[in-house]
This record gives sequence, C-alpha cells and structure tokens, in this order.
Amino acid sequence: MFRVGLTGGIASGKSVVLAQLATLGATTVDHDQLARDVVRPGSVGLERVVDAFGDDVLAADGTLDRPALAAVVFAEPARREQLNAIVHPEIRRCAAEQEARAVAADPDAVVVHDIPLLVETGQGESFGLVLVVDAPRDLRLARLVESRGMSLRDAEARLDAQAPDDLRLAAADVVLDGSGDVEALRAQVDALWPRLVEEARAEEAAEE
Repeated sequence: MFRVGLTGGIASGKSVVLAQLATLGATTVDHDQLARDVVRPGSVGLERVVDAFGDDVLAADGTLDRPALAAVVFAEPARREQLNAIVHPEIRRCAAEQEARAVAADPDAVVVHDIPLLVETGQGESFGLVLVVDAPRDLRLARLVESRGMSLRDAEARLDAQAPDDLRLAAADVVLDGSGDVEALRAQVDALWPRLVEEARAEEAAEE
C-alpha cells in the first residue's frame, strides 16, 4: 500500500484530481464526504454539533443546516476550532476503516486521502506523498463566485479559513497546476500515476 495525502485550496481543482485518480485505479477516501456522513441525522456527531452550536444549525427536516453553521464557524475562528474538535476524530476513524478494507482487498493499493485541511491539521507526515493542487487565489475566488454562487465576501472567508498558499506548497512533495482547464489537470494526474503505482509495489515488497 502507498498512502497519498491530497490537498489544495478550495476551488483549486482538487475534486478533478481525486476523480481522475479513482478512474486510474486508486482507492480514494473523501474526507469531505466523511465530514457529511459523521453528522447525518441520528449520529452522535450531529448530536454533539447541536449541543455546541444550538438548534439554529438544524434544518426543518432534522439535517444539519450547513449554511447556517458555516456562517458561524467562518466568522469566528474559535468556533471553527470547536467544530473541528467534534468532527475530525470521527472523520479519521471512518477514514482508517475505509483504508483497512482497501488494503485487505489489495495489498498494492494506492490509497488517496482527500483532506482539505491536511496542512492545517498537521497530517502531512503520516503520508508517503503529499500531493497539492495549486491555483492562484484570484482564480479560486472567481470560481467560487461564478460556479458556486457565493458572494465575494463569503468566498474570501472560505479562502482565509484555509492555510496560506505558501504553507501548503511547503508541505508538498508534488504540486499539480490547477490553473488551467480540466483536461490539462487530468493529464498531469495521468503522468503522475505510474510513480504512485511503483511506490505502492515498493512499499509492499519492503514489508514482505
């Protein structure tokens, strides 16, 4: 097995990279999806979030009202840390379970963990390779406003809540350029894939 930590600023193109890696044969662990799973209705995670933030973060159907919660946590760093302390341990537990299943099925697996806050949470050292998707801040702001319908103020708050670009790049073993079109980014992933496969085989051989 070879463990890859994938990260990048919001709207950098990370989802394109993750999808292409899955197409090529990687086992992908989407920590954003796990973040949604651990606060689904009836979960301990959702109960703890409501205890901490109040009923105002619940939608009428009992699901988490993500925009309401985002309005709180992206405005107050201390509240964001409070939320992270609730959900991150559960996300890591679920991610470890997914990885274990992948390795049991294929000892040579390339397991890619998509972690938006990989740098912020200090997880880089736990991966054989840290893969960062990078794009200029102005371009990412434009993508958030034009493609996701965010206000400029909300988009800037999302970017400001993440690690500075230079800190993320300093943690990278490989940087992919997300400033171009989708096909150009996929081509970069295709070029990297043989290296990841070879690393996985080397890791497995070393453990035998």
